[in-house]
Amino acid sequence: MTRSYTLHRILLAFVFLTPLFSSSSNALAQSNFVFKVNADRPAAKISADMWGVFFEDINFGADGGLYAELIKNRSFEFGKPLMGWTIYPKKAAEGELLVVNRKGDNQNNPRYLQVNRATPATDSLSLTNEGFKGMGIRKGLRYDFSVLYRQAAKGIKLRFELMNKDNKVIGHGKMDPTEVGDNWHKQSASFYATETEPKAKLTIWLEGKGKIDLDMLSMFPEDTWKKRPGGLRADMVQMLADMKPGFIRFPGGCIVEGTDLANRYQWKKTIGPVEERQTMVNRWNTEFAHRAAPDYYQTFGLGFLEYFQLAEDMGTAPLPILNCGMACQYNTAEVAALDQLDPYVQDALDLIEFANGDINSKWGKIRADLGHPKPFNLKMMGIGNENWGPQYLERLEIFKKAIKSKYPDFKVIASSGTDPDSERFHFLNDRLRESKTDIIDEHYYRPADWFLKSAGRYDNYPRNGSKVFAGEYAVHADRTLVGSERNNWQSAIAAAAFMTGLERNADVVEMASYAPLFAHIDAWQWAPDMIWVDNLQCYGTPDYYVQKSFSLNKGTAVASILLDHKAVTGQDGLYASAVIDQQKKELIIKIVNYADQQKSAIFQVENAKKFKTTGLIAEMTGSSFNQVNSFEQPSAISPKQGDVKLKSGALNISLKAYSFYVIKIPMK
Repeated sequence: MTRSYTLHRILLAFVFLTPLFSSSSNALAQSNFVFKVNADRPAAKISADMWGVFFEDINFGADGGLYAELIKNRSFEFGKPLMGWTIYPKKAAEGELLVVNRKGDNQNNPRYLQVNRATPATDSLSLTNEGFKGMGIRKGLRYDFSVLYRQAAKGIKLRFELMNKDNKVIGHGKMDPTEVGDNWHKQSASFYATETEPKAKLTIWLEGKGKIDLDMLSMFPEDTWKKRPGGLRADMVQMLADMKPGFIRFPGGCIVEGTDLANRYQWKKTIGPVEERQTMVNRWNTEFAHRAAPDYYQTFGLGFLEYFQLAEDMGTAPLPILNCGMACQYNTAEVAALDQLDPYVQDALDLIEFANGDINSKWGKIRADLGHPKPFNLKMMGIGNENWGPQYLERLEIFKKAIKSKYPDFKVIASSGTDPDSERFHFLNDRLRESKTDIIDEHYYRPADWFLKSAGRYDNYPRNGSKVFAGEYAVHADRTLVGSERNNWQSAIAAAAFMTGLERNADVVEMASYAPLFAHIDAWQWAPDMIWVDNLQCYGTPDYYVQKSFSLNKGTAVASILLDHKAVTGQDGLYASAVIDQQKKELIIKIVNYADQQKSAIFQVENAKKFKTTGLIAEMTGSSFNQVNSFEQPSAISPKQGDVKLKSGALNISLKAYSFYVIKIPMK
């Protein structure tokens, strides 16, 4: 995502004086706006992948978020090895606790904690982990603790306690490591919580005498997504699954580039046993001085196998983005020399084989050995994220040639830079179209006004050749709005207006995804975001419900909807699109009234005898442009359902000021 965007604020307040679905005779309504809707001749087909989601490990979206691990710095690999841990007593005996580095023996996970209590100086020794802004603990839920250990002889036992914010014990268990020798062993123990606590911590007491090495101290709740041990946070995944997205783009945007090439995302380092995945500083760690997060690291417990598995679980297409041999151009702008690009290209080819290869291929066998013999049906991949300039184009061509020569039908998605309007964008867009690039990834982070004016952006794009992926977009309110306050109704409704233009031009725009996806309320770096979470809850913003409304009602082909014989792109504050769903057998109309006045709308449906007389309408409105959802009121702005009647081939709808509607009319 780009960090260069302009922002402004419009402050408006209004009161709705009409019932949810009122007639067009209301005295407040302006004169009728007559829309002509024709579903008899479906136009462009709508891609099954049209509306998707984009995941990036920003705002503690993975570790501390979607990845359900509760212990921070579980293998002592952060820059400060004991970050997140507190030792009691502070003055332990010399040599009683040591962080040992075995880099020559284990490059990916070199550090471990050595406990030596041969002659303990105190009766008590403990380690307390603070979690990710605390640990979210639920009463009655089972928690599974595990550790890797190595000991020459039995001696030290582990006793662990969950503590609430007042240091009261709300869960406890114990462990007696039994295996001895030079090898590492894993042992687990489970216990139940007696209270719910959003800011818990875990204390591990080291009791007895002896010497033991500890690594990968880990704790997960039992209620992970699909109950997978060491899995994902179920409520967050459910929010995505409920959208029925057409694709999931991962592992992110700037995460892919890295601040330099050493910090880039490398998918091969994110598969296999979690203890062998190399922890790395997250590039959002200190990106913004005012939101610095020195404890933000990537453990890659959520790695590429888990991303593919998540896509499969949701029945959605996987869309990985890979580094093209260029680091973030806002940071170091480091590039790999062209004669050193082969490993980057090979990573792309190997990933396709990992996802799709049969079990007799090298990487297909690795996938099967990891427990997934069935291919993932990967059909597309992004090369680079927000990269630009001739240096990007020459590297992209090397990737395209290698991929297409081996997989001719595989789709390559290319970056068009960081913004939608600049000379940089037009240079890339022209060159990418000349080279017949499959799909061009456009990003827009702009104020509401830009999105409103751009509802017709793709009306005059070429209908043949390269398609568009609206890969990252969000309406940005004024900087005076902070954090979750930026996900207000104005931003969501302006996005809805713009999205009618994306839908109307489905023969140009093949995919679209809002960004970013998740943000932790206590640990965010970037806002706005589609879904906000804390340690126990999550809620969808108005943006979430707009995105979900489009995704659940995408249809199969574009239908015609006109106002005064023209596409509806902002006339009198109105924006509209229509689709036909030939599978569900229904006509779907989406309309936005961005004006500050209620409007009376008549939708005249051609060949209305094909349709039933009763349909459904979903309305979204807000009490003001600045209204938001929250943990206390998670669905304050969300669709409200009702019935609508088709009479004499017409729908009469009163469109409230600042409103968004989805209208569905079933076929007979």
